[in-house]
Amino acid sequence: MNRLSVVSAAYPFAHVGPDAIGGAEQILGIIDRALVQAGHRSLVIGSEGSQVSGELFRVSRTEGEIGDEERRRTYREVRELLEKVLRKESVDIVHMHGPDFYEYLPTASVPVLATLHLPLAWYPPEIFRMDRPHTFLNGVSACQMRSMERVPANLLLPIENGIRMEDFGEFSPDVKRVKRRFLLSFGRICPEKGFHLALDAARKADFPIFLGGHVFQYRSHVEYFRSEIAPRLSRSRRFIGPIGLKRKRRLIAAARCVLIPSLAAETSSLVAMESLSLGTPVIAFRSGALPEIVEHGRTGFVVRDVDEMVEAIRRIGEIDPADCVRAARSRFSSGRMVRDYFRAYADILAASVPQSSCQSSGIRKVA
Repeated sequence: MNRLSVVSAAYPFAHVGPDAIGGAEQILGIIDRALVQAGHRSLVIGSEGSQVSGELFRVSRTEGEIGDEERRRTYREVRELLEKVLRKESVDIVHMHGPDFYEYLPTASVPVLATLHLPLAWYPPEIFRMDRPHTFLNGVSACQMRSMERVPANLLLPIENGIRMEDFGEFSPDVKRVKRRFLLSFGRICPEKGFHLALDAARKADFPIFLGGHVFQYRSHVEYFRSEIAPRLSRSRRFIGPIGLKRKRRLIAAARCVLIPSLAAETSSLVAMESLSLGTPVIAFRSGALPEIVEHGRTGFVVRDVDEMVEAIRRIGEIDPADCVRAARSRFSSGRMVRDYFRAYADILAASVPQSSCQSSGIRKVA
């Protein structure tokens, strides 16, 4: 592949980097690093405070509540910044990761790939019938794609997420002995993640639990923390706030297991992949792609409700940490994901040549 110049547009309200909270921001960071390591040029439009391997074009940090007015202001800033970058730089492709990418699509004819990190029903239906030329979409799991009734012409094959195994170290043969008697749950603190149910399960199972994560300043997220999380906290059920990569590694490695009580149709789960890579079993609700990531009875348990989660916590000793690591390293490496994205870039650029088409370029579309 010739040297590429790729603009990656992040969700403007969350930072990119090793300590990113959101899965989309973590994936963008992995691709950004891989582009630079491969000799390509990576330009990232992201929130102030982001840490990238390429060149960062900063979006102002949001202070206070993220309401309609703040969204409009931020979208306008991102649009203007993106157009400025496209005018000044020679760009081959724009890769958009935000769930609101349609609010700041570039007007230029540069090809665009928008990765859909969320359940498809959470996006406005208009994105599946956009008339902007050379604009492609991709999902992150086969499970996510199965929810689509009609496949749009610009939808590519899904590219499954992965994690940088280098970030999570080597598996220790003593991992079973270093496990301590506490549970762990972490991520964005919002209603659809169901963390109040993890706290309930830990209380019923009589296990301490650490809940890590960030409360974004959306009204519904703040209210959820106040009404559902805070009243459940105690000396043995603690909220520890955002956890960066180093602290996350230590906590996962020491935890008896990680709980994922999501109420949403998860399209993927970097939390599960990270946990398994460190030999820590996962207990997850049967939501979206989670049953495809957690192998029931081998790398953890897939459960239907709090009572089943409690029973699984009591049985977690049946899971061999070595099986968790083997599964993670064979299935969830970011190397495969990066190669798939690089291939998608090449296909899109070939399809965007005048008088060419998706079929003639061999671009891999959903059938």
